[in-house]
Order: sequence, then C-alpha cells, then structure tokens
Amino acid sequence: MSDLRIRDATEADWPRIWAFFERIVADGESYAFPEDLTEDTAQPWWMEESPAVTVVAVDGEDRLLGSAKTGPNRPGRGSHIATASFMVDPDHGGRGVGRALAEHVVQRATSAGYAGMQFNAVVETNVVAVSLWQSLGFEILATVPGAFDSARHGRVGLHVMYRHLQG
Repeated sequence: MSDLRIRDATEADWPRIWAFFERIVADGESYAFPEDLTEDTAQPWWMEESPAVTVVAVDGEDRLLGSAKTGPNRPGRGSHIATASFMVDPDHGGRGVGRALAEHVVQRATSAGYAGMQFNAVVETNVVAVSLWQSLGFEILATVPGAFDSARHGRVGLHVMYRHLQG
C-alpha cells in the first residue's frame, strides 16, 4: 500500500480508533479487554501515557486504517523488554496494514534500545496474527491452555511470543 503512513496518534484520533476498537473487542476473538468498556473508559487502555506510544496507520486521504501501541512490557527491572498491541479496522484488513504497523513498532522498539519484544497474550485461534508475528521473527515460547474465552471457539490457549531485538 503505497499511500500508507504511520504517525504518532493524537487525542483527536481516539474517536476514529474507538470506532474499530469497539467492534474488535465486541467480536470476542482477539482481546481480553473488559466487555463493558465505553469510549471514555477504553481510551486509557489504548492511549497509554509515556513511555508507551500509540501510533496510527492512515492512507493518503488521512483515513485511519489501524493502530498500534508499544512500550515497556513491565516497569522497573522488566522495562528493557517491549510489548505491543495492534488493531486493524476490519474494513481495511488484508491490505498489509497490520504488517506495516508491526514492522514500524519493532523498528521503533529497536531504536529505543529495547532488548526484545514480548507479546503476553496472542490468541491461538487468531491464526492471521500468529502467522504474521512468526513471519517477523517472533516465536511461541509457551501457550497457556484455555486462558482465553473465545466467543466462537470457547476456551482456547494464549501464546506468549517473543523476539530478540538487541543486546
């Protein structure tokens, strides 16, 4: 997608992120967020404060296609490992937006000096995401059986995935 641009999210982007965030969480297949989130209560879950950063992917018409957030996986002695989360507007899936966001976040975490990136909870039935992360060098370290209550599949595993970045 040649007109794709990734930039830091602004407060003004939140309503456009919320439009697909709400749909994705309600779908019940990829995020273990509380189901009763409102636009106001969901915002801190996605638009975290520094040192975390939230980015958006937009096209040439500034149409918001997806978003990602990254920052330290844990505070203090765990802050040398990054984590990240990604959402692509379902209306714009299959166009490389997720891959572009993932590549951007990995590069940004590498540039920021993180030693690695850990995903704490990748739903095992989310095969598109699992495949994407593996294609970008992430490996499944463990799977917690039945840790996610999928709306379609019932209780399925959550993968812990990791990629070494540097140092």
